[in-house]
Amino acid sequence: MSNVFPKAVLFDLLTALIDSWTLWNSVAGSEASGRRWRAEYLRLTYGCGAYVPYETLVRDAARNTGLAKSAADALEARWLDLPVWSGAQQALDALTGRTKLAVVTNCSIRLGALAAGRLKTPWDCVITAEEAGAYKPDPRPYRLTLERLGVAPQEAAFIAGSGYDLFGTSAVGLRTYWHNRVGLARPDGAPAAALERPTLDDLIPWLEGRLS
Repeated sequence: MSNVFPKAVLFDLLTALIDSWTLWNSVAGSEASGRRWRAEYLRLTYGCGAYVPYETLVRDAARNTGLAKSAADALEARWLDLPVWSGAQQALDALTGRTKLAVVTNCSIRLGALAAGRLKTPWDCVITAEEAGAYKPDPRPYRLTLERLGVAPQEAAFIAGSGYDLFGTSAVGLRTYWHNRVGLARPDGAPAAALERPTLDDLIPWLEGRLS
């Protein structure tokens, strides 16, 4: 890890900062159903390449896993109920004013803005898959964010919530901290993160070069 504090810190939104798992499980009626729905959504997302409307993928995933047609609508209706992970706001508060802060999320522009607003942080940039024209781990969302911030990949760091981000950040050259809150297995073939932790407690020490 470099001893130079990054000029920008980029965050995955819906798994690194926000507990989207609990809401999906609640809407689906059980943790098992919610996990199946979410896994199918991720499969569709990471397989589609060019942007397909986020809401369409969520609906398709619900249908493919046997959920009622109303599930996707219910998820959207409760979008502002998305809870923030414990420690996330504190980490962002510690970084505010010290570096540029950005979101890179697999979401629509509308829902991405609403979810980013769940955190009381003055974002320098919020980039969604819709705006980038592709879903992560395609390099385009990460690169668009860096371009908007005016920062080179080696001058930035990324905080992932999903192991799939590791494919994209590796391709772009972004050092990555994996906030693996729910204990996901690293996807087959994915590079290792620079640091993997179940919380954000070690984020600031890692950014400061005190952990590697």
